[in-house]
Amino acid sequence: MARPKALIAWSSGKDSAWALHEVRRAAELDVVGAITTVTDSFKRVSIHGLREQLLMAQLDAAELPATVVRIPYPCPNEVYEREMAAAMTKAKADGITHVVFGDLFLADVRAYRERNLARVGMTPVFPLWHRPTAALAREMIAAGVDARLVCVDLKKLPKSFAGRRFDEALLADFPPAVDPCGENGEFHSFVAAGPMLKRAVPVAIGETVERDGFAYADLLPG
Repeated sequence: MARPKALIAWSSGKDSAWALHEVRRAAELDVVGAITTVTDSFKRVSIHGLREQLLMAQLDAAELPATVVRIPYPCPNEVYEREMAAAMTKAKADGITHVVFGDLFLADVRAYRERNLARVGMTPVFPLWHRPTAALAREMIAAGVDARLVCVDLKKLPKSFAGRRFDEALLADFPPAVDPCGENGEFHSFVAAGPMLKRAVPVAIGETVERDGFAYADLLPG
């Protein structure tokens, strides 16, 4: 019997990457592609600030066809929801019934995703839901996930954290109020290697810039 087809909501960061790894290990869904929002004027992954070129290299290494949802900057929520709904409607017409998310514990975010997918008749999947984040972070690191912090919220972390590797030393340096997986928006990451990728994506660390209260480490193709 054929497995249900799924998209993964792909941010380029560690949580969506690990969600892909978990779903592939469970083998209950056939993940046939990734959906990512890109801010069109910058040609960068929305919120993360990652170059689209690196996103495409990463998805190629993950063997995932890309669905890119292009949004403006700034992007009103109604525009975001309209563009996402159009992409999901097309996916459903192509036989895709499920969407996988890497959310960990924010109930309001989960409810928002559930409401929006219900409108197009698709099923959300949350394989990491309520996993203890300190243990999950260390599980990722132990499994060989090589991630870099591409964006940090300057209200919660200093600029110097942008560009750092996601490793045990980083976890030890986090202030006590920072979630080890950054689930409260403290930071966002890019996965350059790990068990969900067939090969590593070489990257170099460019300059760090501040904008709108965030510090962005500009990753460059290595």
